[in-house]
Amino acid sequence: MGDKKLGFWLLTALVAGNMVGSAIFMLPQSLANVASPAGAMLAWLLTGFGVLMLALVFGQLSDRKPNLIGGPPSYTRELFNNKTKLGQIMGFEISWGYWTSNSPGNAAVLITLIGYLTYFLPVIQSKQLMVSFGSFDLLLGNFLTFIISSVILWIIHFLMYRGTYAVSKINFVATVAKIVGFIFFIAVVLIIFQTQYLHPFVAEKTLETGEHLGLYEQMNRGALLTLWAFIGIESAVWLSGRAKNLRDVKRATIVGLFISLTIYLLITIFAMGALPQQELMTTDKPLVDVLTHIIGPNGSLIMAALGVLSMAGAAVGWILLSVEVPYQSARLNLFPHWFVKENKNGAPLRAAWVTNGLTQVFLISTLSNSIANAFNTMIVIATLANLVPYLFAATYSLVLTLKGESYENVSKSKRFTEGLIAALAAGYSIWVLKSGLTDLKTLGLGMLLILSGLVFVPLLPKLKS
Repeated sequence: MGDKKLGFWLLTALVAGNMVGSAIFMLPQSLANVASPAGAMLAWLLTGFGVLMLALVFGQLSDRKPNLIGGPPSYTRELFNNKTKLGQIMGFEISWGYWTSNSPGNAAVLITLIGYLTYFLPVIQSKQLMVSFGSFDLLLGNFLTFIISSVILWIIHFLMYRGTYAVSKINFVATVAKIVGFIFFIAVVLIIFQTQYLHPFVAEKTLETGEHLGLYEQMNRGALLTLWAFIGIESAVWLSGRAKNLRDVKRATIVGLFISLTIYLLITIFAMGALPQQELMTTDKPLVDVLTHIIGPNGSLIMAALGVLSMAGAAVGWILLSVEVPYQSARLNLFPHWFVKENKNGAPLRAAWVTNGLTQVFLISTLSNSIANAFNTMIVIATLANLVPYLFAATYSLVLTLKGESYENVSKSKRFTEGLIAALAAGYSIWVLKSGLTDLKTLGLGMLLILSGLVFVPLLPKLKS
């Protein structure tokens, strides 16, 4: 590869930048609807603890199995025996599920970015009818959303030709800038923060359906909401093959998590202390309303600019990661070898074209509201493929501790501790899958998405005898 290796700070920016995306702008309102301030804090702490266990598992695996680059697919192959076809197929399935789920996810990031651009370009919201074919109506706003999001996608695509290192530096700058922006938000909110808005701190919550939620139920509901904010914790692990030092992967994962958790927790609490709970529950733009309340109309401008910056950084980070998944997996013989092709800068050419081409297909959803509804369903289904790699990685780490493999020169207490962490991470992953995917139809379609990759198994490289 002709590309430079990624150091600690570039990997940390990728982890934090991929996690701190669109969720931060709406979670204060979403949490206020299902939880009291105490319930919201407990939800963040529960999710933070669960994701920390997963981050520590990734760190343990990088320490115990430094030869296994490429992240979850490698761990899955080892879990199911790396010398068998089953191990190869399972590793491929993890890559396939994660990769295909990222395409609609990347489209969603780009569409959200355009949503923040509407503040500066109101015409994007235009309902003017451009053309009509039977039941299909093409509105000017939908058309502009499709064009602008497509242009941004392909700008990032061609930036990637400069190599993963160069794109990671762009992501680093965007991540630092948006973190500074959120620190500014927190500092400004301190001016009007009122503890009275946090009272009652512990209270029963009544939903629109009439359902009553106690503190435990509030924490449970809130934890499912907050989990989606941490999808991306695995970013550095997937790119371990690009890292200067594998120890940086572990450190970047944990530091990136703490940066993200701190920002999410502080912004949620400060937003709850800046607006009355009833007002926070009904707003569709909580952070904008908070800043507008403090500094007037300029608040909307600042948050819109921060939203554009945040989503632009997330778009770069997620597209970079999505392209790397089939490329890194192909190098490990866990994806068709055709995806290994790269340019002189070490940029994965074929993986970039296919990945971004799939995202372009999903951007078609912006042209019609009926297509958008199907697209939203796809987003929900795709979340399953993001969660399964966590479970397999945690299970593999637990198996290593139980067998004692790679723990020959490690104290019993450390081995026990790492086994406990792996068990907690696996338990958390199972809880999320069980709680978040109780709809059997969604679960079935999610499994179908993952299993659809079996069609391409004949294209996998043959195992060496």
